[in-house]
Amino acid sequence: MGSGHIALHPGALGHDLGALGHDLGAVGGAGLYDACMRPMLATRGDHVPTGSGWSHEVKWDGMRILADLAPTRAPRLFSRNENDVSPAWPELGGLPRRDLLLDGELVVLVDGRPDFGALANRMHARDPRRTARLAATTPATYLVFDLLRLDGRDLTGEPLEVRRRALSELDLADIHWQVPGTYDDGDLLWQATKDQGLEGIVSKRLSSRYEAGTRSRQWLKFPHRARTSWVVGGWRPEVGSAHRLAALLVGEPTRDGLLFRGRVGSGIAGKVGPQLLQLLTPLTCGQSPFVDEVPAIDAAGTRWVEPQVVIDVETLGIGAGGRLRQPSFRGVRSDLTPEDLTPEDLPADD
Repeated sequence: MGSGHIALHPGALGHDLGALGHDLGAVGGAGLYDACMRPMLATRGDHVPTGSGWSHEVKWDGMRILADLAPTRAPRLFSRNENDVSPAWPELGGLPRRDLLLDGELVVLVDGRPDFGALANRMHARDPRRTARLAATTPATYLVFDLLRLDGRDLTGEPLEVRRRALSELDLADIHWQVPGTYDDGDLLWQATKDQGLEGIVSKRLSSRYEAGTRSRQWLKFPHRARTSWVVGGWRPEVGSAHRLAALLVGEPTRDGLLFRGRVGSGIAGKVGPQLLQLLTPLTCGQSPFVDEVPAIDAAGTRWVEPQVVIDVETLGIGAGGRLRQPSFRGVRSDLTPEDLTPEDLPADD
């Protein structure tokens, strides 16, 4: 692990990550796979831990993927909500033909930086011709940070330090997959990622075992931006048009049902509106899915939909009346369902 001066080496990060590395450098088969297995998740921390018992990583702005590899078949890629998303990412078809289970983040890089919007535009593609075209024009990179199975051996009960050492010995280095470095100095990495406009950092106990499907305090996340996930309950058309989407009405899933949290109009432009309509039109329903009353100014002209689509939004938190402050659409989370959302995915009230 690095310490003191932080540098992400250009050659170690592959496709289009050289520029990012340069910028940060200036600052410093058979075996384990359960079809119901979900990745281990980090808990939001309140201060970056210090000491030799912790390792620190960049928090990448992407999509969590478990990659199930075997010697005799193509890789199988599973999203956080257990969906097989392999057809969407043909560029990962060349992952090693070896008995491995990898955990990592899939990113699409624009101008050398992860761009979640560009990634979200690819999540729903399944047609082979389209996915091949997208792989060529907006290729993805799989950033691997954990190894859960090695040649039939279950590593989830081993400490992170052991798993990371075994991962580094695999020498996974290609234009479409890499193993990013880890760092000793979390505070320095936090500042470096903030200065470069990255999502944040994750701090992990080197002694931590892999707790599948658990949000653990053995892993702590420190995001720089208030990006949160919400459920779409309706959409409003543009003034003077019945079929052009202008805004989404979103809510928070609770035990009592979906609570209205506001309208999201910023960030919906160009191809985004038509793509959202393709997802939402089949979900049209006759009444509001929100359990609380939607203000008349928001409900006017709204097309209600079944609450199934999850989106990511950047906000300044929740303000008066429980409404999102200055929300901006960032992308559809096809890797999440409303049932996946927890308080960790939502901001605290101001």
